[in-house]
Amino acid sequence: MKKSTTKSIKSPAPATKSVPSAKPVTTVKPAEKAKLANTASAPKTKAPFASKATLAPAATVPPFAPVAPKRPVTTITALVDVGFGNTLYLRGEGPGLSWEKGVPLDSLSSDKWAITFTESARPVIFKFLLNDISWSAGEDYTVAPGTSITVTPVF
Repeated sequence: MKKSTTKSIKSPAPATKSVPSAKPVTTVKPAEKAKLANTASAPKTKAPFASKATLAPAATVPPFAPVAPKRPVTTITALVDVGFGNTLYLRGEGPGLSWEKGVPLDSLSSDKWAITFTESARPVIFKFLLNDISWSAGEDYTVAPGTSITVTPVF
């Protein structure tokens, strides 16, 4: 008994692409055909334009999201070694400062201290204190808003 072998050969793809028809093919039920036939003979009337008052207002989208204004950042840095266990404080006039009670500075290293103000719109007038007790020598310091100052206070 001989086995018959058949190979299916695929034809190459067509040389041109098929173009979809401009109108979609729809199936109309017989009941709908009768309705369409009755309305086709009726005279066509134009629908009145909708008044602007009845139309929903178009949503307005801003071209970009509003950006909050940047606050000026004022940085005060002190280069002084106050000794192990001691803290450098700041007193003065400015955001969060008073002449009665000091604000501690952040220790960045053994001889570098800093504080940053983001709400300063006026110049900051200040003086350093060791452990919020001993005042630094000399006059008061002043820094303009949005700038940085590096000072070496003497006690």
